[in-house]
Amino acid sequence: MRKLIFILTTFLFGNLQLWAQGYELTIHFKQYTGGKMFLAHYMGKGTYLADSAMIGADGTAVLKGKEALPGGIYLVVFPGKQRYFEMLLDQKQHFSIETDTSDLVGKTVYKNSPENNLFLEYNRFLASLAPESSEMQRLLAARTAADSAKARPLQGALNKKIQDYRYDFMAKHPESLLTSIFRAMREPEIPPKPADADSTFAYRYFKTHYWDDVNLNDGRLVRTPILEGKLQKYFTQLVPLDPDSAKIECDQLLAKTRNDKEMFKYTLWWLTYHYETSQYMGMDAVFVHLVEKYYVPGDAYWLSAEQQNKIISRAYAIAPNLIGQQAPPLEMQDSAARPLSLYSTKAKYTVLVFWDPTCGHCKTEVPKLDSAFKANWQRKGVVMIGVRTDGTREEWLQFIKKYQLNGWIHAWDPQSQSNYRRLYDVYSTPVVYLLDEKKKILAKRLGVEQLNGFLERLENDTAAVTK
Repeated sequence: MRKLIFILTTFLFGNLQLWAQGYELTIHFKQYTGGKMFLAHYMGKGTYLADSAMIGADGTAVLKGKEALPGGIYLVVFPGKQRYFEMLLDQKQHFSIETDTSDLVGKTVYKNSPENNLFLEYNRFLASLAPESSEMQRLLAARTAADSAKARPLQGALNKKIQDYRYDFMAKHPESLLTSIFRAMREPEIPPKPADADSTFAYRYFKTHYWDDVNLNDGRLVRTPILEGKLQKYFTQLVPLDPDSAKIECDQLLAKTRNDKEMFKYTLWWLTYHYETSQYMGMDAVFVHLVEKYYVPGDAYWLSAEQQNKIISRAYAIAPNLIGQQAPPLEMQDSAARPLSLYSTKAKYTVLVFWDPTCGHCKTEVPKLDSAFKANWQRKGVVMIGVRTDGTREEWLQFIKKYQLNGWIHAWDPQSQSNYRRLYDVYSTPVVYLLDEKKKILAKRLGVEQLNGFLERLENDTAAVTK
């Protein structure tokens, strides 16, 4: 899995579509007469190196390249990597900067960069609000009702000043990168609830209008922290935790990014990574959907054929064992070398455990599973099937005897004919699946406590339906 994430990240940040006119940035560091400085850029909330240069004896460093850098927010990082300041890069990429570490906002000067002069004015405006902000923070930190009451109007007034500044800026500079950033930072203002609206009105309105001010055709936003924050909030707080809903939302959003390659690339990468690494059971179905719809047809144009195949292979390893699917058939042998078939094993519920008697984690988890089985699950109609994945037959039998795994059905595949590793995505142990009476996958990769809670909910839901 780590290799897949590395592949996605490497190819997202590589092979950027660049402009042709090149760049030349001359930076004078007042307090430096040597050392190495760095130019970095945001990619979502992360930062990545774009260039570096040595500072001369006169305090000057020159960054040059034949191809222009993609637009976004960049960081000028001082030697030692302890301090930095942000600047904007857009179409105009030949300019100079004078900077003074004693006051990075007040004493920095840009020459031949109107965009950064506007950005500097905004930062100086924010700096002018520091006394009001500090007072508000002091009152909030006190955590008394009286101080909180005093802080609220200060906070409201402060927010209004910032919003007014941004609205005025956007009106005066509609094509500016900073305008695109300010617009993307805005969130929908929910109107008064209509008389005939239900209790979900505010949520539905906010969700419906969430992307209204985000220009999904502006690839410059990829190199700011704003876009990732918007994606994170939308897909963790607003999109229902349901694979089918998430698939629809992913497709709708990706359709809106199609006109900008960088925006489409980043959004597809973020969604793929988000759902491939999701901690919520069942959401891996969204990852499989994304791979089948976008990677299999070759829409991830920035990846080589080899890298695409690795991602597709990962999805195909997950596809047979998604929640709601019928469990793949297993034809194996029990500990006495008798034939054993998963679908011939009748049970209200089947807990299928792939484990290894030499695995340290298994030595902790398998006895816990057995304790829960004997204390509670057995009376619910659960049958335990343990499948040995590694270790010798002697180690396997000794483990069963030592931990008294009585009542389990113990299986293994001496001829390696069942292909269980691929069909059940067994790349580490233990791996646990919960199957229903018809061997449909109800849950997977749960710990003992989670599985116990899941079974309790199933029983309660069944009882409620019966009543």
